[in-house]
Amino acid sequence: MRNGDLQEVHYFWMGAAACGALALWALYRFFASLRRDRLLADTPLARIRSAAQGYVKLFGRTAPVNEQALAAPLTSRPCVWWRYSIEQKTRNSKDETRWETIDSGSSVDLFVLAESDAQCMVGPVNAEITPTTHDVWYGVDARPHGPPQPPGLLHSGDYRYTESLLNCGVQVSVCGELRSHSEGNSADAAAALLLRQWKQDQPGLLARFDVNHDGRIDAVEWEAVRQAALKEAQSQNLNTPISRMSVISQPANGEPFLIAAMDDAHLVRREQRRAALYLGLGLVCVVLCALAIEHAHALGAATRASNSGPPLFPMVLWGLVVGFGGLVPRLLRKVFLK
Repeated sequence: MRNGDLQEVHYFWMGAAACGALALWALYRFFASLRRDRLLADTPLARIRSAAQGYVKLFGRTAPVNEQALAAPLTSRPCVWWRYSIEQKTRNSKDETRWETIDSGSSVDLFVLAESDAQCMVGPVNAEITPTTHDVWYGVDARPHGPPQPPGLLHSGDYRYTESLLNCGVQVSVCGELRSHSEGNSADAAAALLLRQWKQDQPGLLARFDVNHDGRIDAVEWEAVRQAALKEAQSQNLNTPISRMSVISQPANGEPFLIAAMDDAHLVRREQRRAALYLGLGLVCVVLCALAIEHAHALGAATRASNSGPPLFPMVLWGLVVGFGGLVPRLLRKVFLK
């Protein structure tokens, strides 16, 4: 076989291997997206007031905690969540340009998800957030000055700024784990407060607890004072209503944690489109892989070297293709019949 033909055969096999690997990855992502879409579609939309603890899907309006909105780091715009990055244009020894991130960050502050009759807190750490505002602009300084500039035909400046925001007062869907925490006064803390108040009124303290009338509170009498304060604090706590704070945050069992500025129906359709995109990419790569294998075999069969038997690499690749072909029906049954 001539060197040119041998090199061309190798190129076909390398292309087939690359397409096969990409097809496997795309089909894996398809099944993962399909499972995720089924989970979101099968999780009913709940009301905050009646939502049970665990994995839930809620829909409400964003609001800052204590009515104090966050300020975006680059533009100081009010929001309930922000993420930003600053990149600098650099050149390597081959005079090739690339963007290198020199600063980035994301907010971790809680914000409020409110309905008409109830609300809960949202902890956005590790959430997949679809922002309501996403801006990219360029400048000549390491920090931008002023609001984002509209994109032009030419990018002026060696710095690129990216800022994503979740605005105040927008409607969002949140899928995550809901946990409720009871908030009430500690009996020990309340008893300690009562003791400090009683000690400031020494005549009243002696009148109540100086049993032997020696003008001081000894160790036995002080224990009686402490027990009385603890009993009174417990009585006060029983008469005080316990407030509950609910927080939706990252699930502990690996379910998707999503915050998206869209309603439930659009959220499910977005996941379906993503699964369809991965499936289409996988099928295209499978077709390209098959075409590359066919051309490699045809080119190899047209040469004298083809008489020495098929090479090992094509046999292994065909084995992978056949093995995956037998695995696909099993995966489909597991996904759709679960």
